[in-house]
Amino acid sequence: MITALTGKDVAARLQQEFPDAVVETGEECVVVDAARFRDVAAYLKGAPDLKLDFLCNETAVDYYDYFEVVCCLLSMATKRSFMLKTRVYDRENPVLPSLYPVWQGADFQEREIYDLFGINFEGHPDLRRIFLWEGFPGYPLRKDYL
Repeated sequence: MITALTGKDVAARLQQEFPDAVVETGEECVVVDAARFRDVAAYLKGAPDLKLDFLCNETAVDYYDYFEVVCCLLSMATKRSFMLKTRVYDRENPVLPSLYPVWQGADFQEREIYDLFGINFEGHPDLRRIFLWEGFPGYPLRKDYL
């Protein structure tokens, strides 16, 4: 059986390692500053008692004022899950650090987010459209797409 880590417990750990990283804490998630996204992800993967070593999925949500990128993480060793989130407020040129260096499974998932939301992932080795053709106008999962 898989149990969820609480946002409160993980946020307390993150505050010690990354004092300025935690933006918001939810019941089963933590929202972190976009600039620290990859660092926090690497810490969650490597911390011996957390070992969140599997990226189940990475997706995005458009909330008009910002994009939120959501990562569902799982520890294969401890059978615990956690949700890591970050936000991008720049709609004209949204950029986040890629999680590909932490989990190679982020490859196609970040390409999908790029293709459908237009969020660029800095450090991704092959960021190009995965569903739509090059030259497709816009990003169809944005709220402002017409």
